[in-house]
Amino acid sequence: MNFFDWIWKIISEYYPLFLKGIGNTMLIAIIGTVAGFGIGLLVAIIRTVPEGKNKVANFFMKIVKFVLVAYIEVFRGTPMMIQAAVIYYGIVRGRMDLTVAALIIVSINTGAYMAEIIRGGIISVDVGQTEGAMSLGMTHWQTMVHVVLPQAIRNIMPSVGNEFVVNIKDTSVLNVIGVSELYFQAKSAAGTYYKFFESFVIAAVIYFILTFVTTRILKLLEKKMEGKKNYTIFGSQSDFKSTIHLTEDKAR
Repeated sequence: MNFFDWIWKIISEYYPLFLKGIGNTMLIAIIGTVAGFGIGLLVAIIRTVPEGKNKVANFFMKIVKFVLVAYIEVFRGTPMMIQAAVIYYGIVRGRMDLTVAALIIVSINTGAYMAEIIRGGIISVDVGQTEGAMSLGMTHWQTMVHVVLPQAIRNIMPSVGNEFVVNIKDTSVLNVIGVSELYFQAKSAAGTYYKFFESFVIAAVIYFILTFVTTRILKLLEKKMEGKKNYTIFGSQSDFKSTIHLTEDKAR
């Protein structure tokens, strides 16, 4: 049998395994990215809380920020494969469902990266808007939710999308604890006939399709968030019935 015959044979016999692997991979990547975004959002907001007049509260906040920085540094500075092995075999000692463990591992790892991405987005928003919101009596939380975060999230969407694509590929490292994602299933199929090259070529093509389609969908979402390029301003200071039609070029 030639190369393509083996490809067809493996697909025809083991497509249920590949489909199961695709489902688990996307489930872990989607939930892990969403949960990681939530963790990163909370961490980023806490890290941007300004010092107040209460010295005790400031001291407590410094301790919290130190712990959060340590969390970010540790999980960004070590491979996810090592994190998975330490958490599953060391902390929970294999007493947790593999899928649940995988979701926790990916979420915590993603949260560390998202925290820095979101913090960068917050910093990118002009400080004058924060000062203006504070002058109106808004709390730090209200300023974040109503003024800063809507702009920051729009700015970081490409980075968030990239992190999601990375998670689709990085779920492959979870095979170290036996999670039945795409790479694990491809390795299982390869072991039957010892056709590792053919099996991993199939897995590579599937990974490419998943990431390519995901990237296109995320780009469409980014364009949707940009809003319409042509819009109308109704009324003016002298004539409230007048309208001004603007295009993107004119607005600039």
